[in-house]
Amino acid sequence: MVSKLKTLSFISILLLLLQSCSPATKQTESASADLMQKPAFQTYSAEEFYKTTSVFGSSINHDGTLVLVSNDASGIFNAYQIPLDGSAPTQLSHSTQESIYVDSWFPVDNRFLYTADQGGNELDHLYVQEPDGKVTDLTPGENLKANFVGWHEDDKHFYVVSNERNPQFFDLYIYATEDYSRKLIYENVDGLALESVSPNGNWVVGSKVNSNADSDLYLIDLKNTALNPMLLTAHQGDITYSAFTFSQDSQKLIYATDEYGEFVQAWQYDLTNKEHQAVLRADWDVSFVYFSKDGKYRISGINADAQTKLSIVDTQTGKNIALPKMPDGDLRGVNFSKDSSTMVFYLNSDTSPSNLYVYQVGGDSVTRLTNTGNPNINESDLVTGEVVRFDSFDGLSIPGILYKPQQAVDKKVPALVWIHGGPGGQSRKGYSALIQHLVNNGYAILQINNRGSSGYGKTFFHLDDKRHGQDDLQDVVYCKQYLQSLPWVESENIGVIGGSYGGYLTMAAMTFTKEFKVGINIFGVTNWVRTLKSIPPYWESFRKSLYDELGDPETDEERLHSISPVFFGHKVTSPVLVVQGANDPRVLKIESDEMVEAIRSSGTYVDYLVFDDEGHGFSKKDNRIAASNKFVSFLDSYLK
Repeated sequence: MVSKLKTLSFISILLLLLQSCSPATKQTESASADLMQKPAFQTYSAEEFYKTTSVFGSSINHDGTLVLVSNDASGIFNAYQIPLDGSAPTQLSHSTQESIYVDSWFPVDNRFLYTADQGGNELDHLYVQEPDGKVTDLTPGENLKANFVGWHEDDKHFYVVSNERNPQFFDLYIYATEDYSRKLIYENVDGLALESVSPNGNWVVGSKVNSNADSDLYLIDLKNTALNPMLLTAHQGDITYSAFTFSQDSQKLIYATDEYGEFVQAWQYDLTNKEHQAVLRADWDVSFVYFSKDGKYRISGINADAQTKLSIVDTQTGKNIALPKMPDGDLRGVNFSKDSSTMVFYLNSDTSPSNLYVYQVGGDSVTRLTNTGNPNINESDLVTGEVVRFDSFDGLSIPGILYKPQQAVDKKVPALVWIHGGPGGQSRKGYSALIQHLVNNGYAILQINNRGSSGYGKTFFHLDDKRHGQDDLQDVVYCKQYLQSLPWVESENIGVIGGSYGGYLTMAAMTFTKEFKVGINIFGVTNWVRTLKSIPPYWESFRKSLYDELGDPETDEERLHSISPVFFGHKVTSPVLVVQGANDPRVLKIESDEMVEAIRSSGTYVDYLVFDDEGHGFSKKDNRIAASNKFVSFLDSYLK
């Protein structure tokens, strides 16, 4: 989609210039000639696209002067502090191997917490960095995973979950800020997924998965852990519950449930009177609810047709706070200073990466704190995605996001069906350097949200249960047919690309259909029997949900074998590119190795790119550039 400003096209501007020319104005003639030779838009290299920086995190420090973020300007994510007065950021960590994902400043000084794993293995440890740069691993040990949960309201303690006692389940620890001493305060023998701790430290809420369509919430009294967890959500039938957060006064638990319709709503449980009450209902899923540090504001987001609609409500008046006029884009990542006088947030659009802004509450303007885009890339050369829908084989309406290349104005272009991960994920509006690089190089992309995707109601979400590689694969085929119906798409030059579960459906499309000219499988599952038998131990609380959705490898092995592409590599007859991280704990490298060998043994062309220092996703900028370049060169060779 092109803005109104852009529709004052190059040709219109050129005509105006030509009308003003005279033989005596050689400078104007020269300028006109330059314009006539200049292309209507410019293409850029992967290196140019990845000169954009990715930034996330928005913790404001104790005195309201600095915001803590992770930024990949160094080539890998590191911690940075950005002054809220708009002056230059300072790099705080200097990792060259492992990405640093910031969690929080300390409440009363400029120490901060961050998380990092080892080479993408997802075995996260929690670290503290002192103002002098000294780093301490707060969760040392082998083969454990730990995560920061939150702060106690006394500002002297914080909470961490770790599976060091039992690899399958996470226990809750409290740490002292003074000397980092810790105490085990809840031994999670019931195998709950611990989700939130009340600010006063009296309560922790955990969820228990009964099936992939049914769960419960339990309240645990941390003052008396000898008591059994208290069931909060007694119910009949299939209903899901999960915790959002506690109120800042620790009197209410805000939780998510699909009990009252197709979509997730926000409800609250009053710990005093034991009553449940609706907080936020919409015609889409409520994605998140949380509060400012002093409880003055409630921040919530609704997943409206693959875009986040955010609201900030004054908890005293119940009214939305009015924000000043700001650039177009989705507002996300809102955080407040301790006294709620200062707010930071991100704005993101399809053509602009997330930038961080600061707003003095009650003021009439916002200040941008980051410039994440590459100044050498003209935003008008990029493409905005359009939400579209098409009917699948059974008449079900399937949503997607369509990116039409600028080249399609003058000629037909090849196209790709882009399949998200999951199962149960969702492609959403927002900036992607990879998508923009492919589209800029002349490839249309339709990001399909096939049946089984989240965000479109629980019925839609469960339509693929134990039918993976069947009905959802037909959605992918009908997505191709929709692309073929577009007059600007080369109907014979359509490929398929996807990562993780999307990589699986990509390989299924290349193996079990003859619909696609090429396929790009990015760390996709190809052997469901092995994958479901080798899930990491720390997924134990979700194992039943996975088996309910995908199948139990002990009892459903025959069906899982029948939908696993690795056993049918001889059926692949069109070129495939496979990309894999060597340290991937979810899709083991051996799966991609075997898939590649199965295709090669049948004589079909397959290319294989392995990153030795990555896992399930690529965090290092050089690797993302290498992958993006490989995608374009492969597509240029086999799809155009």
